[in-house]
Amino acid sequence: MAAMLSRRMVWMALAASTLLGGCAQLELLDAVTPAEAAQRTRDVPYGSLPRQTLDLYVPSTAAAPRPVVVFFYGGGWRSGAKEPYRFVAETLTREGVVVAIPDYRLVPDVRFPGFVEDSAAAVAWVRRNIERFGGDPRRVFIAGHSAGAYNAVMLALDPRFLAAQGLPTSAVAGVIGISGPYDFLPLRGRMLNDAFGEAAELAATQPVALARADAPPLLLFNGSADRLVAPRNAVTLAERVRERGGRARSAIYEGSGHVDIMAGLSTVLRGNSPLLAEIMAFVADPTR
Repeated sequence: MAAMLSRRMVWMALAASTLLGGCAQLELLDAVTPAEAAQRTRDVPYGSLPRQTLDLYVPSTAAAPRPVVVFFYGGGWRSGAKEPYRFVAETLTREGVVVAIPDYRLVPDVRFPGFVEDSAAAVAWVRRNIERFGGDPRRVFIAGHSAGAYNAVMLALDPRFLAAQGLPTSAVAGVIGISGPYDFLPLRGRMLNDAFGEAAELAATQPVALARADAPPLLLFNGSADRLVAPRNAVTLAERVRERGGRARSAIYEGSGHVDIMAGLSTVLRGNSPLLAEIMAFVADPTR
């Protein structure tokens, strides 16, 4: 009963925080997550610049070698920090997954492709070093929410980013995108124009234009009530990849919005959503 009451109270607070925006909702999810499932190593550098660091979370009990998830947060490529996403790491480490959450450079300090290049550098560091932390370098998955999902998917579909780090895209076991924008031309609004308006070739910024057969498997989630990133982004990209002979699946969660879909990765609210179960099934077998 206490657990049910706790979940009910968190859901009520989560709904109320919608009035304050997505950051307040995610900070609430983080605040109600107990720090007990993971050993955390903060601010590990994957590059030489201040925002080129990541936090590592290693399960306290699961036997090595463990699967690995590199998770990129959202924020419109202009805001965000790794600390409020501890709740994602705590939930996944309970399932025996090693988790890395990187920071990356943001607009206006960089524009496309700078934030994707940082994401590639973070993945390369993890691939080369995660064995020291009990992770399996052959089972490195990349994931993200919103703008972070875009970063993750671009690493899968444009081989130039990982190649610049000395890695093939086959170094990634699979990609999980949550509420990600993958098809957003023409550019509308200041956020997109600030991030992508200076790109030499706008088509090269669009995951739907880069779909290919030899990409790592993709698992794409969206909420039917998402008013920031339409569900068609996930559906269209998955269809385009499959048309080209690749592996991709989309799942649209009825009634979920852009941010509250992330409640499925909260230790308190995950029982209300199949998100965690679907992610873990994908980690177990991305080719299913």
